[in-house]
Amino acid sequence: MDLSQIKMVVTDMDGTLLNSRHQVSDRFFELFQALKSKGILFVAASGRQYHSMVSKLDSIQDDIIFIAENGALIKKQGEEVSVTPINQVLKGELLQIVDGIDGAHAMLCGKYKSYFDTKSVVSLEQLKEYYSAFEIVDHYGSVKDEIIKIAVYHGVSAEQYIYPEMAHLENELKVKVSGKNWLDLNHLDAHKGNALGRVMDAQGIQPNEVLVFGDYFNDLEMLQLVEHSFAMANAHPDVKKVANYETTSNNEFGVETILEKLV
Repeated sequence: MDLSQIKMVVTDMDGTLLNSRHQVSDRFFELFQALKSKGILFVAASGRQYHSMVSKLDSIQDDIIFIAENGALIKKQGEEVSVTPINQVLKGELLQIVDGIDGAHAMLCGKYKSYFDTKSVVSLEQLKEYYSAFEIVDHYGSVKDEIIKIAVYHGVSAEQYIYPEMAHLENELKVKVSGKNWLDLNHLDAHKGNALGRVMDAQGIQPNEVLVFGDYFNDLEMLQLVEHSFAMANAHPDVKKVANYETTSNNEFGVETILEKLV
């Protein structure tokens, strides 16, 4: 594996760069400075809200590019690069479907904050980890913000209990199981692969010059986009089939292990 041509590193957050306690390691920040000194760009790509991503990478936020909400929002140095909102006509239909799924809770994700209703507040402590800028509303019909994603949470399994009820919408939306407990609904064009492609085009970087790490279904498109694609040891089996390489788990410094080879 020759990493000498790498000009950009892209990593998912949860299950990838973050350990199971949702922490970024001190070693990563040391390696980031080494990447920066070599002129290698860093991109954080997550299903998380932009504000939540910044809270994890605060000390380097002005030096990196953020792909947030599965690619629906790209920001650099606090400025919006692109935004791809969800089809607003579908919002009511989607929320109605979620209401019919036992144990499921929906959140509306806007450009600037997320919105929880009284039903989702019961899971507020879990949700706050991923959506740090939020507002609690009596009902979602009152939200006037531009919505870029609908996130659906299930305390047991999103793949088992939510996805089967949403799969029929895949011709109209991106329907992605993004973690054990999460399913995300985005515009068809709002995915990490599309967003990363835009970033690569803007920087004049080719697929063989990018290193990508991921672990779940919302990482598939960006893993397929590049030659140096790594699945984490803890990744979903179907993600491992798509990635060209595998590294150790997020709790075993899988990203850092490869970055050490790179620098």
